[in-house]
Amino acid sequence: MAQLIKLQDYVSRYAQDIYLYPSRYVRLKKKQWEGLKEKWETSPDQPVKDYESSPELPDSIFGKIKSRIRQPGSAKEEEIVPEGPVQSDDQDIMMSADTFQSISKFKTEDELKQHFLDGLLPFQLKWASSTLTERSFIAKEFTHDPTLKFLLQRFPDTFLILYKPIFLLKKAPVEAELVLVTPAAAICISFVEAEKDAAFVGSKERFWIKKTKSRETKILNPLIALNRTEKIVKSLFDMYGVDLPVQKLLLSRNGYFDYPLQPYGVQFIDKRNFEEWFMAQRGMKSPLKHMQLKAAQVLLQFCQTTSVRRLEWENRPGGEK
Repeated sequence: MAQLIKLQDYVSRYAQDIYLYPSRYVRLKKKQWEGLKEKWETSPDQPVKDYESSPELPDSIFGKIKSRIRQPGSAKEEEIVPEGPVQSDDQDIMMSADTFQSISKFKTEDELKQHFLDGLLPFQLKWASSTLTERSFIAKEFTHDPTLKFLLQRFPDTFLILYKPIFLLKKAPVEAELVLVTPAAAICISFVEAEKDAAFVGSKERFWIKKTKSRETKILNPLIALNRTEKIVKSLFDMYGVDLPVQKLLLSRNGYFDYPLQPYGVQFIDKRNFEEWFMAQRGMKSPLKHMQLKAAQVLLQFCQTTSVRRLEWENRPGGEK
């Protein structure tokens, strides 16, 4: 399950410490899955214990985990596995008892996995819209966004997503396309999707033609926003010495691109070759890399954030600023 490190202009705990949270998420998710799967395989109909307060289960999925964290400057190109006791915000990703109830109805492990992934979505959104002291108010469109759900549930844990980020450059907000930071590259992606089997006729003009069985309509050239996003990412990487390739990708899962002389440096993925590209991404086994995290840190540093202070901290004497 890919990690949502930035959602529009919402506050994100990943921005607080990008070298800590991605590996912490992977570790906690693994513990949660192992606990759920074990219960499903052994006693799915038994009541769930209160693992958080159970004294006889110090090493359970809700126990504290001792670990260590690499310093940003000393990490090598290998898996980043920070360690340390479970902190209060780690509890955000702890599965509720409801997630463990009624799992006997699932007949296959794939069904159980989907149940598990659906249960993780609210926590992903929470981590991408709140910290211990601040929160942002999520628009309802994101809680039911099928594209966001697809990205989060179908890609590896080591893929870091900036979804519709708003960069703040020279005090001016700039809306960008999706940026997918993988261990191998930063991929700027524009989804170009409409009715099933729609054909998008591309050109260098400001507008493209969308063709369906019954009509033709104009759409804004998606390369305009994609090129703008790539330019922002590349300039920030150059400025801070981030050695990570930047790629551009136009993607349509249910339609087709018709662009005879495709521009250089842009990959067109449509219904004809989507499955091949998708399986190649899912098959990437590379762990989190230091340069990947540095790239994410630089991008997050220049993202706009709109948030409010949590009431419990607002009214706390001498609370953190």
